[in-house]
Amino acid sequence: MSVTRPTPTQKQPAIQQRRVVIENKHGEKLVGILHDTGSKELVVLCHGIHSSKERIPMVNLAAALQREGISAFRFDFAGNGESEGSFRYGHYRREADDLRAVVQHFRVQNYVVTAVVGHSKGGNAVLLYAAKYNDVHKVVNIAGRFNLERGIERRLGKDFLRRIKQDGFIDVKNKRGTFEYRVTEESLMERLTTDMPAACRSINQNCRVLTVHGSMDKMVPVEDAFDFNKIIPNHKVSIVEGADHEHTSHQNELASIVLDFIKEDFLQDKFIHSRF
Repeated sequence: MSVTRPTPTQKQPAIQQRRVVIENKHGEKLVGILHDTGSKELVVLCHGIHSSKERIPMVNLAAALQREGISAFRFDFAGNGESEGSFRYGHYRREADDLRAVVQHFRVQNYVVTAVVGHSKGGNAVLLYAAKYNDVHKVVNIAGRFNLERGIERRLGKDFLRRIKQDGFIDVKNKRGTFEYRVTEESLMERLTTDMPAACRSINQNCRVLTVHGSMDKMVPVEDAFDFNKIIPNHKVSIVEGADHEHTSHQNELASIVLDFIKEDFLQDKFIHSRF
């Protein structure tokens, strides 16, 4: 009787997931999960507004990266998830600085941050990061908002400027009427004065940017992806047909698009990183 033996396959790297705590420049502890494949090539994943590292697509993207042998780190911005600090409606630039603390932490640990990936408000954070620091060669913006003056009425209701100037704050509730978070006048003004077009124009030509957007996104219109494309110097757009804001039913397609972009010209990227 003949016996068929399995064909030897390449040994997969051992995956370790561990909790990592990083202090930002305000003394707040940021909590994240490191998916350590043994590779020092690292991708940092940033969540959206009033969210956490445990939401899709953060968890699914981290899993997809680790299957490719790429280490990934997903973390909570200050005031979100397990991290310290108070949640603020604005904090766009401050979240970019949280990302800076994360990147610097892992550089000290001899990791090479290959890319930063952000979803929704996290997409704005990675673009602001690229504009300010110019030390990560690839940036992925998933459903970030181009014009931060838009989309506010959806959360705060009509006549929000008059109401917030009158009361000093607006409490945001979910569809069931349960309190979610408070928006102060200061945090609203911080959002309204964050100039995404100006930041995007200043992103270095050597930084490659991918914007991924769902064609059925009802939170941030797909037109925003094309607005980014008009002004970011080295930019690519990928539209996922039928996908919503979180790409709920299109996670595999989203992961494939992001992975293909991150893995493009990998040797060239490593050379450019070595010059920073």
